[in-house]
Parts: sequence; structure tokens; C-alpha cells
Amino acid sequence: MKRFLLSPILSILILSFGVFGYYTNPNFVESLRLRYFDNLIINQPIQENNIYTVNIDDATINEYGQWPFPRNLYADIIKNLYDRGAGLVVFNVLMSEEDRFLQDEVLSETLMDYPVILTLIGSESNKNEPLTPGAGIINSEYMHLIPSVPGITSNIRILEDYAYGTGITDTYPEIDGVTRRAPLVFESGGVLYPSVTMEVLRVLAGDNTFQIKLSPLGVDKLRIPQYGPIQTNELGEVWIDWSQGYKSVSAVDLPEDFGGAVVFVGVSASGIVQPIATAKGGVWPHEIQASMLGTVFNESNIVRHPDAKVWGEITALIVLGLIIILSAKWLWFGITTFILIIGGLIGGSIQIFVQNAYLVDGFTIAIILFIVGTSRYLVKVVDEFLQKQEIKKQFAGYASPTVVRMLQENPSLIKDGMKKEVSIVFSDLRGFTPLGESFGDDVKGLTKIMNAYMDAITQPILDSNGMVIKYIGDASMHIHNAPIDDPKHAHSAVQTGLDMLKAVEEFNVTLQRHGRPPVGMGAGINTGLGYLGEMGSTRRHSYDVLGDSVSTAARIESKCKEYGCVLLVGENTYKETKDDFFYLKIDDLAVKGKSVGISIYTVLDNTTRNDLEMREVHNVMHEYYRKKEFDSAKKICQGLKGNFDGKMDGYYDMWMERCDYMRTQILPEDWNGVFIATTK
Repeated sequence: MKRFLLSPILSILILSFGVFGYYTNPNFVESLRLRYFDNLIINQPIQENNIYTVNIDDATINEYGQWPFPRNLYADIIKNLYDRGAGLVVFNVLMSEEDRFLQDEVLSETLMDYPVILTLIGSESNKNEPLTPGAGIINSEYMHLIPSVPGITSNIRILEDYAYGTGITDTYPEIDGVTRRAPLVFESGGVLYPSVTMEVLRVLAGDNTFQIKLSPLGVDKLRIPQYGPIQTNELGEVWIDWSQGYKSVSAVDLPEDFGGAVVFVGVSASGIVQPIATAKGGVWPHEIQASMLGTVFNESNIVRHPDAKVWGEITALIVLGLIIILSAKWLWFGITTFILIIGGLIGGSIQIFVQNAYLVDGFTIAIILFIVGTSRYLVKVVDEFLQKQEIKKQFAGYASPTVVRMLQENPSLIKDGMKKEVSIVFSDLRGFTPLGESFGDDVKGLTKIMNAYMDAITQPILDSNGMVIKYIGDASMHIHNAPIDDPKHAHSAVQTGLDMLKAVEEFNVTLQRHGRPPVGMGAGINTGLGYLGEMGSTRRHSYDVLGDSVSTAARIESKCKEYGCVLLVGENTYKETKDDFFYLKIDDLAVKGKSVGISIYTVLDNTTRNDLEMREVHNVMHEYYRKKEFDSAKKICQGLKGNFDGKMDGYYDMWMERCDYMRTQILPEDWNGVFIATTK
């Protein structure tokens, strides 16, 4: 399972689900896309147009009284607008019933004198008889492909007859209830009707008709002869460009001069008409018409190609998704690529819209890719976190907090095997038998003491940033220079060995205070190449080190008791630290299983001037030994006893026995003083 999660397969599956969702386009995906388009459109700089909206607002109701007004007041409003320089008035108040104040004739006379466009609405059935628009239709058999309404509710006949034109005001919200696009043409009962926007353009152009060419896909071309072609989608819809500005005034607070503007009159008084939800919020119907006129008149053709989603965006989603997944193999390169792709998609789609008014869905694609990329890196982060926790659990008691933290930051120090020079230290408890006997059957008490002993000898290891490899009963093994680098690892190993001995001395104080016999420790140190890494079975493994240098260190430690020394050091370690510590040559020894001998040494601390002089005598003794002058070597040993604070007396006793033994052996002429060990 872990291998599956860490592989690209999981991210590819997530990408596949994202592509499928993008293609099938469920409501929440479409809503997300549309909201992004909203932000692109409404955040453009406002373009001023010679268009006004005149609001029959609360102030107007207060001025003229109860709504609806007598229609002679509508006539007065229209006359007032033209007296103030209006170029064309669009009166967005549907009058499908006769005026209860019997003022229809007054309004109709005004319509005869002034050019006014009235509005229609789509309904379930026809009400009144609308003007029959002049429309040239090519391929009328495809009329069913454009927006259709069952019937038309129009103004009463006396008003329709004298209106300069009429247009439908209907708009259709998107799946989230927001109006973003508006049709320019409608079909009802086999007749083609213009929207208010189309009718205003026709009147401004001075044309008697508009023309449309249909195809099996819907609207192919739409034009007003004197105005020119109008770009729409296949449904004859136009995206509303909310950057097309207009001025808004109250019907009782009109400007002195409209300057020939197109004026849309509509109701905005409280409780009469509900605003329509749009990308810029609630908007009155006549304000939508004003923005639509600016959009079409200025040819602000916001385009969303019908095939963009299938051929362009889905292809980009697949290709960029695979790039993100595959580049994650290289962490920082992958993260940089991930950020550039996400930022480039959003920034690029914004730039495309600003320059070309072309809607590209960079945002939804970016979200899907963000999920894909985040899942890819989240799995890696979680895996890294778990690795760090595993490392902390595995090494918290075996390495210093500093080392553990470094291992957590760079798990490859453990996970990746390496060949490296290290210094290896083996230690073993001396005097366990009397200590164990002092506890009798109190196993719990003995266990507690042994744990305290291990704590005592481990602390110096942790303090020197060494790594405890394992505890074996009452023995331990630790290394320096791995997994964390230590340029002076040989020095660290020897100093740690001395510190461990001091820790045992302090531990003995506690033991003796509780009436327990003291213990000792022997340690062997060797420096050489080791093979390091996690080793073991797939179910149980640990950090370990293998190599000839390791077995040599173990053999050296095993000779401590034989030589009567507590700390023995191999030749390589000695060579790297001979100027740092006080050493005494112990032997030239070929450990069991080896034919080549190595020099081994012991290290002493708290030395005196006399110790320095006696070391020269000690070295002379070894010269006699190598020359096979065993009696002379033995005599010097007798004289050396008592020096070095008596720490070497056991060694000298053993060496005198060695001299007696070697005197009985038949040695070759080229004997070099190497002693061949027959036991470990």
C-alpha cells in the first residue's frame, strides 16, 4: 500500500477523476468556472457610454403617487426626456392592460410624436398582439435551436401600433441562478422576435429588419444591414460586459441635457420589481439592457468557444497534470514547476481575456491540478513525517537529540547505505556475576540496576554525537562518524571510551552506597571502513554497520580481560590520535581468524611526568621482547609494576607469563613479535 501511495499511480488516478469531472461538467464545476469568468469580466476598467438609465424609484413614487401611474404621466416623462436631449427612449414598463385612468390615448399620441421602444416578455401563452417584426431568416427549419418562448405578452394594441419598435426583455440565468448571457433573438410560434438590444440597434441604424442565418448547430450569422454583423454564440446569446458603463439617474432628478443618449426607463422602486442576480450583484432589468446595448454597440465580444473545454482545456489539464506528477520525482524542481504551472494558468487566462476578450477556464483547471499536485506532495510529506517519527522512535535512545534531528531532516543518511570510515567502540560489563548474585531472586531490582548502568555508559556516547548501534546483554556497540559526519571521529571514540570509564566509576559510587559490589567495564576501539545502513528482514530491521573493522574492534575488546586493561585501541585509531592521548603499547596481535598482526594500545588519563619517563622504559621492554630477549623484557616488567598508578600491574603480570611461555617456543629467525591469538 505504501509503495502504491508513493508511486505516481495515485496522482494519475486523481488526475483521471479530475478530467472526468471536467468533461462531464457537474453543476458545481460549471458554477466554479462561471464565477471565475464573472471575476474576469467585472474587474475590467469601466468604459463610459452615452447611455442612461432613468429610474422610477421611491422618490418618483413619492412625487407622482401610487403605482402604476396614469399613462398621461408616462407621456410626460417621455416628453421631458426628449426635451432634455434624449436620443432614443426605451420604456421598460409593460402595459398589457388598459389604463384604469383611461389615459392610453394620451400616451399613444406621445408615441406618435416621439420614437419610443416598448418591451415585451415571454409567457406561457399570447396576450395581446405584438408588432410583427421584420426579420430575414435563412434556414428557418433550425428555428427550434434558438431560445424559444411559448407565447408573448405585449402591450395593448393602441400602444403597440404607435411604438417605434418592441423587443423582448427576457434573460435566462445560468445553473447557479445568475444571469451572465442574454439572447438577442427569440422564437415564438414560428416567428422570430428581437430582444430589446437588437431592436435598439435596428432603430439606431434606421433599418426595417434584421437578418439571421441558422445552421444545424444554431445561429451561424446575425446582422442588421446598416449596422453590420453581430457576434453571438450558437444560441444567439451575448456575454454581458459589465465594464460597459452607463449613467443612472432618478426620474425626478434628470440632467439638463442627455446629449443624444439612449435612455432606458425602468422601475426600481421598492417592492415593485425584483432585481436580477448577475455577476455584479442584483441589477434592475433596464440596467441589464443598458449594459447589453454597450456590449453589442461597442463590439465588446466576450467569447467562450464551445469546443474550448473539450479540445483545448482538457488537453491542457491532462498534459500539465502529467508534467506535475512526473516532475515531483525531483522535489524542488517539481515544486517550482508546480507553482509555475498553477500561476501560469491563472495569469495566462487573465491575460488572454484582457487582450482578446476570450474566456479560458484557467481557474478550474488550476484547482484540479492543485489537488493533483497537493496529493502528490502531501503523500510525500506524510511519508517523510512518518519516516521522521520512525527515526525518532528508532534512534531517540541511541543518539543525541541533535543527531536525531539531523536524521529526521535527512532520512537518506539512514535509508541509503554507504561505505565510510568509522570508529567502532565495543564495551562489556565486568563483574556481572557478583552483582547478579547480590540480587538473588530480585530480577526486577537487577534489571533496574542494569538499565541504570546502560544509561550511565550511554550518556557520554550521546554527548559526543556518537550512535549506539545495539545493546547486547550487558555489552554495547556504538560508532562515530556515521550517520553524522565527525572529522575527528577517532578522537571522539577514544575520548568517549575514557568518559564511559569515568561514568562507570560514578555509577559504582551509587552501587556501593546501596551495598552492591562495584562493576567494571572493558572497551575496544578500532577505526576502519564500514558498510552502514538499515539491515535486517523486511519486518524487523535496524541501523547497523558491517565490515572487517567491526569484527576487529570486537576482538580487541574481548582481549581487555586477558591483558588486564580496561581500554584497548587498534592501530588505525592510535595513528590518528597518538598526539592527543597518552598511549602505551600492549602487543602486536593477530586476532583469531587473521594472519596479519596489528599493534594494540591502551590509553591512560591523568598522567604525570614520571609516567612519561616510564613509557620510554615500557617501550624498551617491547624492544627486548621483539628481539626474543625475554628474560630482559621480564626483568623490566618487574621494575615497571607500581607505576602508572598501578593500572598496568595486571598487564605486567600477564606479560611476564607471556615471556616465560615464549622462552619455551621455537621461533623462526624472522619472527616479528606478533602473537597469534587462538581464542576470540
